[in-house]
Amino acid sequence: MIKERIQALRSLMLKRGIDCYLVPTADYHQSEYVGEYFKLRAFLSGFTGSAGTLVVTRKEAALWTDGRYFVQAAKELEGSGILLMKMGEEGVPTTEEYIEKNIPKDGCLGFDGRTVSAALGKKLEQCIKSKHGIIAWEEDLGDTVWADRPRLSCEPIYRLEECYAGKSRKGKIEELRMEMEQRGAAVHILASLDDIAWLLNLRGNDIVYNPVFLSYAAVTKDKFVLFVQREAVEESLRRELEEDGITCQSYFSVYQYADRLAAKEAILLDEETVNYAIYQAVTGRFCRIIDDRNPTALKKAVKNETEIRNLKTAHIKDAVALCRFLYWLSERVGKERITELDAAAYIEKLRREDPDCLGLSFSTIAAYGANAAMCHYSPTEESDTEIRPEGFFLLDSGGQYWQGTTDITRTVAVGPLTREQKKHFTLVLKGNIRLAKARFRYGCCGANLDYLARGPLWECGLDYNHGTGHGVGYLLNVHEGPNSIRWKISSVPGENAVLEEGMLTSDEPGFYAEGKYGIRTENLLLCRKAEKTEYGQFMEFEPVTLVPIDTTAVLPEMMREKEIQWLNEYHERVYQTIGPLLLEKEREWLRKATLPLKKEV
Repeated sequence: MIKERIQALRSLMLKRGIDCYLVPTADYHQSEYVGEYFKLRAFLSGFTGSAGTLVVTRKEAALWTDGRYFVQAAKELEGSGILLMKMGEEGVPTTEEYIEKNIPKDGCLGFDGRTVSAALGKKLEQCIKSKHGIIAWEEDLGDTVWADRPRLSCEPIYRLEECYAGKSRKGKIEELRMEMEQRGAAVHILASLDDIAWLLNLRGNDIVYNPVFLSYAAVTKDKFVLFVQREAVEESLRRELEEDGITCQSYFSVYQYADRLAAKEAILLDEETVNYAIYQAVTGRFCRIIDDRNPTALKKAVKNETEIRNLKTAHIKDAVALCRFLYWLSERVGKERITELDAAAYIEKLRREDPDCLGLSFSTIAAYGANAAMCHYSPTEESDTEIRPEGFFLLDSGGQYWQGTTDITRTVAVGPLTREQKKHFTLVLKGNIRLAKARFRYGCCGANLDYLARGPLWECGLDYNHGTGHGVGYLLNVHEGPNSIRWKISSVPGENAVLEEGMLTSDEPGFYAEGKYGIRTENLLLCRKAEKTEYGQFMEFEPVTLVPIDTTAVLPEMMREKEIQWLNEYHERVYQTIGPLLLEKEREWLRKATLPLKKEV
């Protein structure tokens, strides 16, 4: 079926005079996760991961993805004839290098300009320049080759009250206009969905797990235009927005708006999130582009005190669900048949029992044994595996609450472990603790701290092929920039952000033995100010995740005294905070799970 779909695309390319066609994993807003309408790459390739780029030429097809999905992609592409390009691996070309090499002289590169960022579009212009190539960006070939394509999502938009947001939309817009003035911008075009949702204290359901709504925004000194599907905005909300100086226009009219901007106007936009079609309209007006990260990105990442109080509440609610789940798992594995899908359904059920839970923050990763070696594996009817009383079970899951977004991973021993398994578990735990314990000068970014998490593994010649940490939104995207923790410096401006007080970042080192097992331990850390000395302001982390870590999988002799002390103090806090909220049997399980770890003499 995949081969037939690729061939249908090639036939259409031939009719349009296109030699090479690029299909990214993106919507019109460069979202990390996309709605069903935008999953053209998955439809054409069969690869279902959240990150990947498909390039189809007249003779071959290739798909690029990152280390999180190497194992999954290899399985899903098998028999399709599509080459797997492992991004970042030695000898693997980038998509741009591949296109430059394979496009013929005077050839044509095609893509839907609404799903390619302005930044990528400009790179693609350069990569075909030596071949004197042209770009066809105004048509989405997917509309023709995907006969039963799903409809564009149009879910109702709802309010996030100020008791959760901590600041009014009028206050946020006023701060944005001050930033625009400082940067000399007459107009600011916003395309990133989470930035718009945060700015307006609104949420939606147009992307599963991410409470955002399809929209663009254009802000001037005295006007604010929200380009949105009219059916998504109820009349009372529309009037409320108008009272705050916000005018709603139809979703697709943003292109006409961009095409009508005054010549030589100074436009602030982020070329990484504004799409190539909007960029073409603006540059066609000879506007002056100020390419910079959206001012809302940093404001959104630094949680205010109201958001912080709420986030701590959300993580207590989430911990109750997780502790109840872990108790349930410990009582049933080996006594009755429990599968990965059973586990995923049960943790979702427990979360949703809290009236403030609005759903999940991403597709639950419930992975037993070798399945956990696939970093972003999620069980399906075809892959569903029974959890047997031996080895590891990994659960990476999260919830969306009115009080915030959660994300936690726990790997637990469901039966006997080998010494090698315990060694790897302990190395991952040591990295997690070392990062959580970090004290650092203000001005550090995640790249300065990543070694703390990887160090124990690197010292043994081991590693994991994903970032150590990502920012987390407030009732928004579970992956949120600009804060992150990774050892590679990003080439994207603004992605090597200084860690600021109020940022919420994950701490999730891991280890993956392909075909055997996977291990990951993840807490969310809140960045806080520590002491200020003559050497400057120091910073530290406060864990907000409150769920026990399985000490039965630990080799105590590998742990340093301060690491054991940190773990024991953490577990005492978990028991004192969560224990009173559990049923008696669950509380007794938690008491045993949080007993102090002792190093044998």
